[in-house]
Amino acid sequence: MSKSSTERRIVNADGEWEHIAPFRVLWIAKIVYSGPFELFIASVIAVNALFLAILTMPGISLGTRATAITIDNIAMGIYVVELLVRILSYGKKPWHFFRQGWNIFDFIVVGLAPFAAGQTVILRLLRLLRLLRIFRFLPEVRILFASIVKSIPPLFSMSVLIGLLLFLYGMAGTYLFGTALSESWGHIGRSLKSLFILLTLENFPIYLDEAMAISPFALPFFLSYVFFVVFTILNVLIGIVLNAMDEARAEARIHTDKKAALTELSSLVDVISADGKITDAELVQLRSEIDRLRQN
Repeated sequence: MSKSSTERRIVNADGEWEHIAPFRVLWIAKIVYSGPFELFIASVIAVNALFLAILTMPGISLGTRATAITIDNIAMGIYVVELLVRILSYGKKPWHFFRQGWNIFDFIVVGLAPFAAGQTVILRLLRLLRLLRIFRFLPEVRILFASIVKSIPPLFSMSVLIGLLLFLYGMAGTYLFGTALSESWGHIGRSLKSLFILLTLENFPIYLDEAMAISPFALPFFLSYVFFVVFTILNVLIGIVLNAMDEARAEARIHTDKKAALTELSSLVDVISADGKITDAELVQLRSEIDRLRQN
């Protein structure tokens, strides 16, 4: 491995090796991936969040409001400069910037702000979305986000099952208690609302006592709902999310191990090729290290 190739490997803010592609501007990329730079951007996001919260408080003075708006505008300017610097780091191939999901998210959130200048609600929502960019600087939050994304397909299937069960219980509740308890079970809409509230077991004794005064089927209705829907299925949902989180952590660990292994192999190549020659013994050592990495 050449010296220039070695120089294009830097340690990012997460402590991982990052290889800078040849077409990228090395000195700008080093700034973008440096710990102080990412810490500064994360600090700006945190300060921006604080002053956005101040803007929602009633009774603040005009001076405080003006200061908060000024700081928000300054933060927006910093975001724009950061985005431009990161795009410039890709040199002659700026379109490679859009190959990463977080880069696309940053570009959309920051880039849409000028077009929403006259739309107060949309502009405020974009300000809030900007705060989500801090996830990029928190590895554990990224793992959590990845686990949520992984759990979406099985959660969707479970949601269909829960929706069907809620509909069946809603219809049964309407038939059993709708005549006497029209406010809670008068039609399918009110029954579903009551069942949604009961998912948290809030006011469960009140619902149960009211229904038991009307129908002898109230007890099996509510007990079966609690055990089959509230306890069992919701616990299954939690299990799906936890399983997805374990998978995301395992993938992140494998990714980190692969990076460490490649860094170790790269260092070995640097040592072997330092004198410009590779002996048979060094070649055997290199092949042995490659075989070990393949087995892992």
